[in-house]
Amino acid sequence: MSVKIRLKKFGAKKRPYYRIVIMDSRLAREGATLEEIGVYHPIESEDKQVVIDEAKARAWLAKGALPSDTVRGLLNKKNIRLG
Repeated sequence: MSVKIRLKKFGAKKRPYYRIVIMDSRLAREGATLEEIGVYHPIESEDKQVVIDEAKARAWLAKGALPSDTVRGLLNKKNIRLG
């Protein structure tokens, strides 16, 4: 099973927010998740936009989970280095 760290969309029209989740890459965006490790609110102020459980993120990265391009940027923003 190929595991990805990606965004799962929630919210209302023009008010999106996303959960940063671990899931099988073959499933749909709204499919079942293995674990939720954070949230991303693009509309919030800069300091409240990204909340990530750093320990869980590092653990999944160590297990070989691959982040999507957007999540990779969010991890870099929070200084969570890959590998």
